[in-house]
Amino acid sequence: MEELELSYRRLEELCLDPEVEAAGAALGEVAEPLWKRGTLENLAKRRRIKTPDLPQLRALAAGLQLSLDQVRAAAGAQFLGIDTVWSADGKVRALVAGFREMDPEDQDKVIALMESRRRISRGG
Repeated sequence: MEELELSYRRLEELCLDPEVEAAGAALGEVAEPLWKRGTLENLAKRRRIKTPDLPQLRALAAGLQLSLDQVRAAAGAQFLGIDTVWSADGKVRALVAGFREMDPEDQDKVIALMESRRRISRGG
């Protein structure tokens, strides 16, 4: 929000599900924002809110100009305690419960397991 110089009110206006927006435009309808200003503020301050559904995640991604994968990863971490971990080359992704809380040695083991899986998949 800071990078985009968005207020909570402006972000609320931008949080439109692009799939609903496209379908509505074809029918001459206007999409409604899927987030309220207060809920966005609570989300940003990590206060308790209802877990968002996929249309809300798409809308938030659109409003923040982020990919859906980025928003899904953040939601997984915030709401489910599941961290998205990527291999060094960015080609392998794992969802790991509590990865950030693991000690560095255990984190290295997870990454090594991912790397070994990548090598097996490539036949090397």
